[in-house]
Amino acid sequence: MSGRLIESLATTPTLAALFSDESVLQAMLEFEAALARAESRTGVIPKDAADAITAAARPCNFDIPSLADAAFRAGTPAIPLVKMLTEQVRKTDVDAARFVHWGATSQDVADSAMSLLLKRAEPLLIGDLSRLDKALEKLSDSHKDTVMLGRTLLQPAPPVTFGLKAAGWLASVRRGRRRLRNAFRTAAVLQFGGASGTLASLGERGPAVAEALRDELGFGESAAAPWHTQRDELATLICACGVLTGSLGKMARDVSLLMQNEVEEAFEPGGDGRGGSSTMPNKRNPTACVLTLAAAHRVLRLWFSRLA
Repeated sequence: MSGRLIESLATTPTLAALFSDESVLQAMLEFEAALARAESRTGVIPKDAADAITAAARPCNFDIPSLADAAFRAGTPAIPLVKMLTEQVRKTDVDAARFVHWGATSQDVADSAMSLLLKRAEPLLIGDLSRLDKALEKLSDSHKDTVMLGRTLLQPAPPVTFGLKAAGWLASVRRGRRRLRNAFRTAAVLQFGGASGTLASLGERGPAVAEALRDELGFGESAAAPWHTQRDELATLICACGVLTGSLGKMARDVSLLMQNEVEEAFEPGGDGRGGSSTMPNKRNPTACVLTLAAAHRVLRLWFSRLA
């Protein structure tokens, strides 16, 4: 059953599509196909085998509900995925089937697929932040002389300008975008270590296969070592997301307070079914602010759940 009625309140259509079942499956299959090609390039497996694996590694060859059910039993989608892919390859090339997933382990598939999705998520998030940057810069410039009441702890204070308030929002967004870029660069990298992180099954060709695989998947940087038991870079990315959404939440809180009928100093855009009420036509609800604050709270809970 589709979850869009719920997801629409927690993500964007582009990010929902990026992390959909189909997209996650595609990323895992891309890893398996790229692994076969990398091993063919380095002389580990025959080229015919790599071609057969690549041809079979298409999402249309897989039943996602069956894969999900099997993943629940296995504790990972990688195990049933490899089994299903092997069966698909065997239909066209029996010899090639034995080279599926050669030298890799389940976590290599899962983590590298996640890294592929993160790499693709980065420009979507950065694009949204760039649009927000331009909007806040324009808002700050156009209201640099718009005087408003200053407040400390919600109590009246000496006057400020609305442009100054918007400039503060803008500065935090720019800092958050910079942190996010740096975190993506170090977190979205290839994971490839084999059964216990040594690539022992590939012998002396292990490092060469890893480098060829990194090239096949388009990762710009290599991790210093297999990292699937070391999650600090992912934690850093979550922290960067948390700080950024915290900054956005602060902005949302400011705007929602300024939208109160008793204040009425700033408003979200209205109209076209936005921010209304099914009962009270006079209402102009801070809908975007509420969704932003909810996102900030979810990221915080996610972080603490990872620490538990």
